[in-house]
Amino acid sequence: MEFKIKTSHKMRKVLPFAFSITFFCLSFQSCDKSDGRQFTDKQPEVSAPAVLPVKDTTVHIPNPYRVINYRLDTIKTVKDLLNIKKKYERTPQNYNNYRAFTLLNRKELRYISKGSAIVIPDTLYPDLKAYSIFPFDYPGARDLKKIIIVSNKFQCYGAYENGYLVRFAAVNSGKERTPSFPGRYALNWKKLLHHSSIDSTWVMPYTFNFHSEAGSAFHQFEMPGKPASHSCMRQFEDDAKWLFTWGVGIRKDSVTGKLRPMSGTPVIILDHYDFTPDKGYSWKYLKSNKDLFISLPKDPMAVAEALIPMCQIPTDARGNLRDYKRFVHAEDTLRAHGIIRPGVKLIETRNYNKERRIKALAKIKKEQKLLQQQQPKTF
Repeated sequence: MEFKIKTSHKMRKVLPFAFSITFFCLSFQSCDKSDGRQFTDKQPEVSAPAVLPVKDTTVHIPNPYRVINYRLDTIKTVKDLLNIKKKYERTPQNYNNYRAFTLLNRKELRYISKGSAIVIPDTLYPDLKAYSIFPFDYPGARDLKKIIIVSNKFQCYGAYENGYLVRFAAVNSGKERTPSFPGRYALNWKKLLHHSSIDSTWVMPYTFNFHSEAGSAFHQFEMPGKPASHSCMRQFEDDAKWLFTWGVGIRKDSVTGKLRPMSGTPVIILDHYDFTPDKGYSWKYLKSNKDLFISLPKDPMAVAEALIPMCQIPTDARGNLRDYKRFVHAEDTLRAHGIIRPGVKLIETRNYNKERRIKALAKIKKEQKLLQQQQPKTF
């Protein structure tokens, strides 16, 4: 897929920023050997999604696990639904089966219903790396102690230590109007039980932030099996616990004592999710664990930092941005490359906590004024 940019007056403003987004758009592809079918969450479809072109790729080694075949099935009756939930229920004796099934479907059992299209493997492994679509060996990351590679398209990530895969896990990334954008990030701070600074009703266990200004983070939350978050990477509980302990946050400069931006465990988001109707759900059309290895950049640290539109930055945080103009022009650049679909309006990040405080204060003032008006007048 080749992108062309018209040099209109508006686009001349964003061209200086186009290189960074072009790099990660042209740096990744998926090596897909499936039959190309596409599926929605309810019923299978017939078209396959576009695959981003690739510039630099890794040399893949074979999957060391035996072939695990996948079958896509649709839950037709209530009886079928009950049988599936019983077979994969979360119990101590059945926990490995539960973990494998929910990973392959990227969703919790409670979100599976009559009419759902589900992936069923013919073999259930306790080691979930057996289902990985990421290479088991990543030479480009050999000199990095740790790195996390995320695929929005396939709603999963691979964690590497010195270039070797140590974890394969599911995510549910940002929904279309608050998406998780491709590019390079880094782990920053973490909190065991975090209440969102913009909405305290959002409670997120095992939070590990990877973009401080936008508030993007890995954390445990509901997993409906599709992009659903406010730019964050939702995880299952076990994965969130593991990443919380495994990852390394931002570090201080040994001389100045100041925090060094991008010094925590690198996080690379490879691609973007296709929200076009009848697209998406790419993991559902894989036929086996041998079908696909996602190609990775030769030099992950050369991947440009992610472009984040200004609307995703809370107003109170905009004064501390390291490259203000980059945020201002980010949305135009992302649209020019099709990462934001035409006609889609991004949701402005609002501080709901602040709005509630203002509303509560206005209510108090109104009540006080009403009481004053009810007081008898004295002369």
